[in-house]
Parts: sequence; C-alpha cells; structure tokens
Amino acid sequence: MIRIAISLITLAIFSMMMIAAPPVVPAFAAGGGGGGGGGADNMSTSSPPPSTSTKSTNTQKAKKKGSKQSSIDDPAFAQGYRAAYATIYDRNDYAAAIEQLKALGHDDHPNVANLIGYSYRKLGDYKLSQVWY
Repeated sequence: MIRIAISLITLAIFSMMMIAAPPVVPAFAAGGGGGGGGGADNMSTSSPPPSTSTKSTNTQKAKKKGSKQSSIDDPAFAQGYRAAYATIYDRNDYAAAIEQLKALGHDDHPNVANLIGYSYRKLGDYKLSQVWY
C-alpha cells in the first residue's frame, strides 16, 4: 500500500514538473559575419511593400510615394559585401577588406559595421574596433 502511494506521488510530482517546465528552444542571433560562412546570405533582402495610399486635403495636393529601392538591396552592394567577406575570411587581408567595406558607403549597416570592427580587432587596433561595434 505504501509503495503504491509513493509511486503515485512520484508520478504526480514528475508530471507537475514536466507541465511547469518551460520548453527548451534554441535561440539564434540575427546578423551576418559569423564564421560558418554565408554572411551575405544572412542579410535581409526584403523591403516593406510600397505605400499605395495617398492622403488628400483641400489645402494640399496629394503626393504619390514612388517605390524606392534601398541601395542595400542593390546587387552591386551584395557583390561588394561578399567580396569583402571573402577578403576577410578566405585571404585574411583585413586592411584591404576595411577599404572595400568603406567603399560600399554603408558603414551604418550592421553587417558592414560588424566586419569593419572585426577587421580592426584582427589588425590589433582595439580602440578603433570599439567604434564600429
């Protein structure tokens, strides 16, 4: 009788722990430049849909917003980013990669800034690398 009671209590406690325990789900960080390759492939290339609504008032004429394509979505940017990425991780030429990344003109883009900071750190310039992180 006591054995059955202990077994039931143990089963009840185990069941409660399984119900109360949060699920274990791996978390993945966003951003490129990881050592696993494919840094430029991780960049988000989707853009929000262009606005089709226009506002009109009696005192102002409505202006229709044109669909502007971000220069980050530009294939030339992606190609330049991939070339700089290869310069860093394949050839380990960090100084050349910094010049390639700055020539893209998107120093404020997170993936570009990350690679510039990484390159400065690999060159030993820790003060400058902190500016880019």
